[in-house]
Amino acid sequence: MNLFTTVAYATGTAAPAGTEGSSVMSLATSVLPLVIIIVLFYVMLIRPQRKKEKETKAMINALKVGDKVVSIGGICGKVSKIKDNYVFIETGNIGTESEKSVIKLERDAIKNVEQKLSN
Repeated sequence: MNLFTTVAYATGTAAPAGTEGSSVMSLATSVLPLVIIIVLFYVMLIRPQRKKEKETKAMINALKVGDKVVSIGGICGKVSKIKDNYVFIETGNIGTESEKSVIKLERDAIKNVEQKLSN
């Protein structure tokens, strides 16, 4: 036996009143910083990302023929046709028929709509 445990047995003191409450309090103080970090992580990172995804999805669903768009790869052009999940984009000099080309892209490849043209 150790000297300190012998002294503890010899004194015969019981645990002080309120020890159970202090253990709950120490648990709360140790878990509270973790909860705060998770809440801050959600507010600063996850929530804005979800908002941006919703805006991008709404923009892609609102595409119509005649919109000027930029793809993820940097291709600029005018939407000439939309079919299911594909967008056909006219590139090159839009006014000149001989230099015009049409590219087939998926809707998700559209980065943003530069300018909406009225038909």
